[in-house]
Amino acid sequence: MNAPDLALTGFASALRHAGLAVTADRVQLFLRAVAALDAGAAADVYWAGRSALCSGPDDTARYDEVFAAWFSGERVGRAVRRTATTTMQAALDVDESAEGEDSGQSLTVSASTTEVLRHRDVAELSAADRAELARLFGTLRPRVPVRRAARRRPSHRGEIDPRRTLRAQLRQVGEPARVLYRRRGTRPRRVVVLVDVSGSMRPYADSLLRLAHTLVQAAPRSVEVFTIGTRLTRVTPALRHRDPEFALRLAGDVVPDWSGGTRLGEVLKVFLDRWGQRGTARRAVVVVCSDGWERGDASQLGDQVARLASLAHRVVWLNPHRGKAGYAPVQAGIVAVLPHLNDLVAGHSLASFADLLEVVADA
Repeated sequence: MNAPDLALTGFASALRHAGLAVTADRVQLFLRAVAALDAGAAADVYWAGRSALCSGPDDTARYDEVFAAWFSGERVGRAVRRTATTTMQAALDVDESAEGEDSGQSLTVSASTTEVLRHRDVAELSAADRAELARLFGTLRPRVPVRRAARRRPSHRGEIDPRRTLRAQLRQVGEPARVLYRRRGTRPRRVVVLVDVSGSMRPYADSLLRLAHTLVQAAPRSVEVFTIGTRLTRVTPALRHRDPEFALRLAGDVVPDWSGGTRLGEVLKVFLDRWGQRGTARRAVVVVCSDGWERGDASQLGDQVARLASLAHRVVWLNPHRGKAGYAPVQAGIVAVLPHLNDLVAGHSLASFADLLEVVADA
């Protein structure tokens, strides 16, 4: 292992000892991220590590402390991290003397390979490419949509708050006091993900569950995930585990209908009767991940999606074939649900998954 990598892996080990859940996959992602950026720039190293090695906002404070102690001894918040830059540049100089001019070319090739992989169809990847893609899921940064809360909170602007203003007047014994304002706050909007695990969706099911896992990790209390096929299975508890491999294994253990048939209409009815009608789908962003191949009555599927649309804030249908050349929504299931959808989006590659996350965040 070269000198820069030794310095970076040592930093990752220090984070692990500080209590962060730094896995081997996260370390490899960190090393690749730094290689694609500028290992001599402290800011690049800092943000690459924060993106790859932190599991959530709760890790940021400890990450900042370890970064400052490991590289510079200065606070991370300063605009210039001179000592960190010097340390990383010295390590680079050692490595460059051994590798010569080929290092710059290898970094370019690595970055280009990663970008190509982001746009490749998941169903066409080799086992090695799938393993690499699984690590790249850590680069996704989902944002949970928000909705306006019913309660109003004190604010510097907005509408006049008559009660607080009156109480302020009374405290001044009737003398004029400052006018106080209020405005409605925001709350996370619930996101519901329904992943088709039938036989026709088998090449995409693993990646779609990884995508659902990133959403659950972003907002564990606001995201619900179910698998659909011939049965309805709630897998949210399994996906709340931070480690994606462990979470997917747990989900696989509870799903009884992997690669089975497709009865979307019946299963959606079960979801709406047991969960959606009782509140899970109300005013939520519902993402259905399916190719729309329905073995049952397509009209029943259309009726249930119409019912879903009447409850949800927005219904997004992710079809892995949507992003392929020559695709047309002619399947009976897609034709039946299309009038009731807000969005029909692609879902065949990591880049299309990132686009979906933007659609959900802006809903």
